[in-house]
Amino acid sequence: MQSERKILVADENGEFGNACKAELEKLGLTAVLCKRNGEDVKKLISEESFSAVIMDVFMPQTDGFSVLDYISKNLSVRPITIIISAVGSAEFEAQVINAGADYYFIKPVDPEAVAKRLDKLLQWRSSTNLRSTFARENDIEVVISDIMRQIGVPAHIKGYQYLRSSIELCIRNTDMLGSVTKILYPTVAKQYSTTASRVERAIRHAIEVAWDRGDVDILSSFFGYTIDSDRGKPTNSEFIAMISDKIRLQMKQAT
Repeated sequence: MQSERKILVADENGEFGNACKAELEKLGLTAVLCKRNGEDVKKLISEESFSAVIMDVFMPQTDGFSVLDYISKNLSVRPITIIISAVGSAEFEAQVINAGADYYFIKPVDPEAVAKRLDKLLQWRSSTNLRSTFARENDIEVVISDIMRQIGVPAHIKGYQYLRSSIELCIRNTDMLGSVTKILYPTVAKQYSTTASRVERAIRHAIEVAWDRGDVDILSSFFGYTIDSDRGKPTNSEFIAMISDKIRLQMKQAT
């Protein structure tokens, strides 16, 4: 059984698990069900290769955070991980994403939506082949540019350059994220011989364009809860933090 077609769903006896399995198989993927138990998930992913894991963040014995930590420390090829939880908090989602998850769904969730989103993520990983690029420090700019292109930020607007530089600075120095207005914007402004306020406005415009014209599936893979219509687009700081954290994590896992 080819690992790139095999998905582990941690809900063996649940209605969601069975429905999710059916939806995944409609898309030509092979779904393997296991108990909604973190220790069972860890055991299976240590014995077999899976292209993705779908699990609840809160499970008996070992929770989703512990499983994500296990994946990060023990698997040479990291499966795509989709976390499901009833916690509808942007802060909590950020914790889950920073822990290594690729996507976050809030309960109640439609199994068909989960299957289709995972299929998109698998296609994206296959087509971009980012892992080999992340392993090379000199290619950070290439990686950022590729992600921004897929998100939908036009390369011809000023905000594109400012945003790319801001993300790269935050990847190399996480302290920048804590002082966006006082340090990050002025630093970028100096690089381009402009003002911090113009940098801020141009980045805001670039994000607005991406939000209006970008691929919803790609946006969702990075921002998840943030793209909910009730919350609107992310702030400049949220946008930069999400992208830089995602790339930094991938670089860490590739080395």
